Amino acid sequence: MRMSYKLIILPYAKLDIKEAALWYNKKQIGLGKRFLDSITTEIAIIKKNPLVYEVRYDNVHTALLATFPYLIHFSIYENVIVIKAVYHTSRNSEIWNQRD
Repeated sequence: MRMSYKLIILPYAKLDIKEAALWYNKKQIGLGKRFLDSITTEIAIIKKNPLVYEVRYDNVHTALLATFPYLIHFSIYENVIVIKAVYHTSRNSEIWNQRD
């Protein structure tokens, strides 16, 4: 039997997503929406089976978007998935630890 997970997206992660979508829209109209669609798709996959994603550091799993160079950083606490950050792959993956 597959476990049912609750999903929480932290405010900083929501801001990461919003900023990236705005940046992509400045590059090309509609690209921000494609980015958001990619995020939505990947989050749905994470929610179905979060344990397939490897732990990268400090019990934080990462999921690479299919069409954009972004990693979704999340942790699992029993039946709760907490999305902590969404960063471009060129950024230091542990920078979110410095947020207050």
